[in-house]
Amino acid sequence: MIVAVAGGKGGVGKSTTAWNLGRELDAVVVDGDLAVPDLPSGPDAGPDLHDVLAGRADPLEAVADAGPVSVLPSGRTLSGARASSLEALPSVLDRLERRWDHVVVDCPAGLARDVGVELGCADLAVLVTTPSRAALVDAIRTSDLVASLETPLGAAVLNKADRDTHSDLADRLGRRLGVDVTLVAEQAAVADAQARWQPVRDHRPDAQAVDAYRAVADRLERASEPS
Repeated sequence: MIVAVAGGKGGVGKSTTAWNLGRELDAVVVDGDLAVPDLPSGPDAGPDLHDVLAGRADPLEAVADAGPVSVLPSGRTLSGARASSLEALPSVLDRLERRWDHVVVDCPAGLARDVGVELGCADLAVLVTTPSRAALVDAIRTSDLVASLETPLGAAVLNKADRDTHSDLADRLGRRLGVDVTLVAEQAAVADAQARWQPVRDHRPDAQAVDAYRAVADRLERASEPS
């Protein structure tokens, strides 16, 4: 199963969601942002996604262990991004899926071509937003792109939300998107874990976000099962 985590606006918690879903699904997480990567590169400076997409490295050799999460990091140079061939991405993700079973792709913000390619490679998409109007507008635009690519939307996450304040918004957004929306409360445990690049489960196993991310992972696994 290949899962693409997307959200039109930056800063909505997309990378945090991808990182924690990687932990919950026992997946390899791919930093799909070729220009402005967010995910850690692992303890050793080995090959990265730029090298893989340029044909200079094998995908499996470029995967690093960052604590309990395996990650294929992106490169951090403009020349590397320019040398990367997105046409190679489908075969790269296929190799990773055959090795790990589950692959989570952290898509870039916005609606550029690379986002469309990554969403088009996925079996399921996860849409991430916050309750702000700008983020919600961008999320709807991203959901339209997902629909145009005929990639099933498996789940949606409303980040930095309050259950009492935003439950009605989550219900309305769910009806608009056609999926259940999981609320992740704004809480110090999530920010603290992300600052250390630890999944919330390993940093604060009693945090509300742990149950939320587990619920999203369960929903994706059910959606991927043959009917």
